[in-house]
Amino acid sequence: MMSSDQYSSSSVNKIELPNRLHLSFENFTHHPCEGFSISPPPLVDPKRTGPRSCPVCYVSVDQAFALMPLQPSPSPVLKNLNYVFEDSVTAFFSNQSSVFGGHSSLEQRNKSFDINESMTVHCGFVRGKKPGQGSGFDINDDDLLEMEQCRELVVASAIFGNYDMIQHPRNASEFSKANACFYMFVDEETEAYVKNYSSLYRNNKVGLWRLVVVRNLPYEDPRRTGKIPKLLLHRLFPNVRFSVWIDAKLQLVVDPYLLLERFLWRKNATFAISRHYKRFDVFEEAEANKAAGKYDNASIDYQIGFYRKEGLTHYSPAKFPITSDVPEGCVIIREHIPITNLFTCLWFNEVDRFTSRDQISFSTVRDKIKAKVGWMPQMFLDCERRNFVVQAYHRELLEQMIASGWNPPPMASEQSSRKLRPGSRKSPPSKKPSVKRKREKRSSSRRRLPKPVTGTTGAIM
Repeated sequence: MMSSDQYSSSSVNKIELPNRLHLSFENFTHHPCEGFSISPPPLVDPKRTGPRSCPVCYVSVDQAFALMPLQPSPSPVLKNLNYVFEDSVTAFFSNQSSVFGGHSSLEQRNKSFDINESMTVHCGFVRGKKPGQGSGFDINDDDLLEMEQCRELVVASAIFGNYDMIQHPRNASEFSKANACFYMFVDEETEAYVKNYSSLYRNNKVGLWRLVVVRNLPYEDPRRTGKIPKLLLHRLFPNVRFSVWIDAKLQLVVDPYLLLERFLWRKNATFAISRHYKRFDVFEEAEANKAAGKYDNASIDYQIGFYRKEGLTHYSPAKFPITSDVPEGCVIIREHIPITNLFTCLWFNEVDRFTSRDQISFSTVRDKIKAKVGWMPQMFLDCERRNFVVQAYHRELLEQMIASGWNPPPMASEQSSRKLRPGSRKSPPSKKPSVKRKREKRSSSRRRLPKPVTGTTGAIM
């Protein structure tokens, strides 16, 4: 059996919005950002270590709205994408994927990369009436109805395990507030905390975010559960044209329509993601994940070994126009058309089958699709990403820092300005984070005032 998102390149969600200007790039004598060049900051800066943002040229919100394509972008080869649906899923020990993912076999996985005009693939939610109903990752019917009403743009994020704090978008225009949907997926633990400790909570909303409580989570690992809304937004919002995914650790500080214009429409792209600021090679990324304890080493080694047998090689400039094999996957900007939906479905299937570290599986899925139809995601500089999102502390670390005497800055989100509930996720480790302090100067190095010099009259010279 199969279910479809009922979306193809020939069908458009036609919405009549007020004051729509039917303009295109041809209507501008010069694009407002023509001639602007990006100057990425140096990776090595003795005065400021670590990655930084670089200037990005945006148009106005009115111009971005006017430049929105009236028709969906063409989807190469693939026109109709359907999804596997099964009343019951039987686990096979030879198949590594989960019940939520359908326990697809290795043969089914390999066949899903054979791209045709019409395809049926595994893409999560294999059970239940529809995504969010009896499928695992279950959502209230009222919320599902509201999600189906979202048409043009959805900005989405998620918090599971009460790990992060809600970051409120800044600089969103009144147009975006009226026309874009802002959704935050949470589990029951996170919802309970928000209700009790957020003064902004009103009728399932916190600021711009509409909170959607997810029950019957398909994974014990919150990070793997978070990949469901991150990669399968097209299944949760079947009528949306565009989406912007923001990891919960980030605060959006630029209007979302400006991101669509800058990273999709201006580049004639349908999927945009930033590349890692430092690592370009999947093998290096895997070793970094092992060193940081992001996942057990044996599972990472198995995944890398599997990809190596399939032909994965180290990154080199010979792969150009591919600029990197490692994304910084905390932000995804995309148009929902069959080819991008397929890409995120197959990317999710790798996360479901192997480790939850999606940076490791990104290039394998990209290269297999590119080899078949020539399509691939647009990758932009990480310093550009840092221009429109700001990194925040996750809750556990913030609690430790406050316990150490650190006070949140005035620009912190609404929750961080109040006393946090200790142990909201788990008891903090006994070791407190180190706090960098200014080195006290020795008394001998202190600046001394010059001794007064007296002349014959006794006056100070």
